[in-house]
Amino acid sequence: MAESFHHHANARATLDALKLTRLRCLLEEILPGNGFYAAKLARVSEPAAIESLDTLAEWPFTFKDELVEAAGMAVAAGQPAHPGNLTYPVERYVRYHQTSGTHGRPLAVFDTAADWQWWMECWRVVLERGRVRPGDRLFVASSFGPYVGFWSAFDAAATTGAMAIPSGGLSTVARLELLRSVGATVLVATPSYALHLAEVAETQKIDTASLAVRLVIVAGEPGGSSPAVRSQLAERWGAAVLDHAGATEVGPWGVGDQRGHGLNVIEPWFHPEFLAVDTGRPAVAGELSELVLTTLGRAGAPVIRYRTGDLVRPCWPSDEELAAGGCPWVWLEGGVLGRADDMLIVRGVNIFPGAVDDIVRSFPEVVEYRLTVSTHDSLDTIFLEIEDHLDDPGRVAAELRLRLGLRVEVATAPVGSLPRFEGKGRRIIDQRSHVTRRPMP
Repeated sequence: MAESFHHHANARATLDALKLTRLRCLLEEILPGNGFYAAKLARVSEPAAIESLDTLAEWPFTFKDELVEAAGMAVAAGQPAHPGNLTYPVERYVRYHQTSGTHGRPLAVFDTAADWQWWMECWRVVLERGRVRPGDRLFVASSFGPYVGFWSAFDAAATTGAMAIPSGGLSTVARLELLRSVGATVLVATPSYALHLAEVAETQKIDTASLAVRLVIVAGEPGGSSPAVRSQLAERWGAAVLDHAGATEVGPWGVGDQRGHGLNVIEPWFHPEFLAVDTGRPAVAGELSELVLTTLGRAGAPVIRYRTGDLVRPCWPSDEELAAGGCPWVWLEGGVLGRADDMLIVRGVNIFPGAVDDIVRSFPEVVEYRLTVSTHDSLDTIFLEIEDHLDDPGRVAAELRLRLGLRVEVATAPVGSLPRFEGKGRRIIDQRSHVTRRPMP
């Protein structure tokens, strides 16, 4: 999809015109049938006649709590596991998925057959970035469950002509053996589970760098754009690394670059906005901001101006880059840096889980960690446990103090004693009774 814009001198204008057309078509399709958005946009005069993407800034935001509340009302009215944000009768939907519940109650999400094709189109962009072709063997290291990310990757692989290999229900050791025996060339996993696979492989005398895997696609956690995590993945697997971002209620919205640390928003299918964390106003280039997304092709369960909670730093391509054939999509430097509801303030210092991860993962001998924030004698304290083959916590403590500006107590734990995560990892535990977070405006 990106290549279709590369040779236009007015690439950005062409892209915005496409997005506006797709938004109008979406609004014509979903209104008034989608009761959730019919109510939200009741004060907007003729939404489908929107003349500019800039007009969206005057429309109301959509929050996840609203979607959860709508789902609860639908269930209370007698609908089983009903999302509440549907455009069509339930009988038209063919896919059921739900959010992980990491940040609140799990939310059911339905997709029509047409919506699922839209998912495939978005994933096609991701796989094209990874140069996934017929003959590739794409191994999905996940138990699947009702979570959409790995299901969509699995189905999308088949649309490229690649072989899709499931591993649901298998142990980590069994997955490694299957991955090796089938000669998988592409691995799809969370960053932490891809590292865990390599860790277990070492105990099994399997050299992951000598396997056929040439590409590791990571998603589900911010680490895919962390230089330290990418370096470890590339070294342990002897492969290129491609970051990807998405959400069940939004879709597969972001794709990385094998050469860089960040993500492009897949703008032909998503319109992004950026709210500065400090002011809530539209962010300028490089400013820490919350990502707001509008889907442009998912009519069955759309989201409009959805507050994702993801913290990013947007960068727009320069005229020189566009003239040289660069992609016009906005670039998020460093990828997803964290979440607004995960950002902690400890002793006046903002701490992002992604920053901690990048620091700890810069020590290749550290295989796992857990950070606990608590209160002692009315003061915030930070305690970091690490599984460290060098048994030298002092060097990690020194780096944390240098880069975070905080003194962190670091201690070693026995290798294999800390939790491992196949899905989204939760390595930061806040035990304070009064948690300090910066509210978004």
